[in-house]
Amino acid sequence: MGNFSIINTLVVSAASLLLYSVLRIIYAVWWRPRSLEKCLRQQGIKGTSYKLFYGDTKERDRAFDEAWSKPMALNHHIVPRVEPFIYQKVQNYGKICISWKGTRPNLIVADRELMKLVLMDKNSEFVKQPQNPLVYLLQQGVETLTGEKWARRRRLITPAFHLDKLKEMIPAFATSCSNLIDRWAKLVSHKGSCELDVAPEFHNLAGDVIARTAFGSSYEEGKKIFQLQKEQIDLVLEAFHSIYIPGFRFIPTEKNRRRYRINREVKKLLRDVIHKKEQAIQNGESSNDDLLSLLLLCKEQSENDMSIEDVIEECKLFYIAGQETTANWLTWTLIILSMNPNWQDKAREEVVQICGKRIPIFENINNLKFISMVLHEVLRLYPPFTVLTRHTSKKTTIGGMSIPAQVDIQLPTLLLHHEAEYWGDDVEEFRPERFAEGVSKASKDQIAFYPFGWGPRFCLGQNFAMIEAKMALAMILQHFWFELSSSYAHSPHHVFTLQPQHGAPIILHRI
Repeated sequence: MGNFSIINTLVVSAASLLLYSVLRIIYAVWWRPRSLEKCLRQQGIKGTSYKLFYGDTKERDRAFDEAWSKPMALNHHIVPRVEPFIYQKVQNYGKICISWKGTRPNLIVADRELMKLVLMDKNSEFVKQPQNPLVYLLQQGVETLTGEKWARRRRLITPAFHLDKLKEMIPAFATSCSNLIDRWAKLVSHKGSCELDVAPEFHNLAGDVIARTAFGSSYEEGKKIFQLQKEQIDLVLEAFHSIYIPGFRFIPTEKNRRRYRINREVKKLLRDVIHKKEQAIQNGESSNDDLLSLLLLCKEQSENDMSIEDVIEECKLFYIAGQETTANWLTWTLIILSMNPNWQDKAREEVVQICGKRIPIFENINNLKFISMVLHEVLRLYPPFTVLTRHTSKKTTIGGMSIPAQVDIQLPTLLLHHEAEYWGDDVEEFRPERFAEGVSKASKDQIAFYPFGWGPRFCLGQNFAMIEAKMALAMILQHFWFELSSSYAHSPHHVFTLQPQHGAPIILHRI
């Protein structure tokens, strides 16, 4: 009788557990998505209907496959190619519309005013979008944090990017750029010109800059970390674009094993770098003018708010953001100046007038107005990140809309940068002069320019990137003129950042 009672209890428990699991699955894949969709549609928001489990994943993949299957004409009407899915949705349903990634609704917000309100949020109603846990293997620096932890980390790190600190990094910028110029000069020395894919060249340059300024080393010393992080980006993007199945990260697939192995290797390499830096500081052998030294100082002053593991994650972020953003920015700049030789000449004349043949110093860089205009216009047309994302942590109201909790928000800044309403009928033309009186004047006294984000979470490294880009472009213009190779295929596409799909072959000519 006792055994029967135990068996009966186990059967009831198992049945209850099974029923609970089934109900949870039904809630997650059907009731909750349909409930969120109903709430949004009742407010007149249009878009695609929820499809069980997959959402719009297949339609999104088809749109990208078709758009990226062949190069485009040599112009700047890039939105339909770079963001075909969002572009189609906005064309069909308006600037506020719904799409789906798996079981989660994506609210596309392409309206400037609403976009600004989301980015300016200070009450943690719009937080960073939660990701597949495998994505966080790439980095968990300040960019991924939320709430009070983000606020504390941001306050700790901000002083490392103050202008007085960046000024001290100018010699490191100059050394990296001089090495690039010397390398290119050797390549063109025999014939006076040569064809060169500048995309990997600028990745090496940006890698060298971030290695010197962040860690006091060179690209060669940090090469292994860069290579591992580059591979991790590809693996993470695959996880990001796939439907997340809870617990999948624990399954020892070949790619999962590789993701975790890379993470361990990168952490070990960075831990060694940090240990050497700590020893150098203790022995008085470090000048404390690189970002790692400043980060370790932040750690000491943080009253246990920051651990060595946190320092490692910030270093991983330095390596990625410091390389990818500037490298692609410079790549697009040379492509566009090759398409616009008149502006290439104007920029070169300014550099020669202000710097001559000398390596630019900080005061020179600050006075390069034409160069600034060119770089801003390149950022408008080809921003490094084409869509910013947020997530509603709780039910919130914005612009008269009531948005439920657990809704992903997509802010397609690329569409805003190419909107004639703010930039004029010549929006698809390269016209740096639109920035002659600053950003707000360029977009008709309305801020519609978000290459580095906006609001409390704007990119801390934007001044770092601007100084690096101005230094590199000025020195290149001093020594070379350049034109597009006949093998160049205009194919902008967004992977991790906006980059040329088939490289950037340029013909370099020595001046």
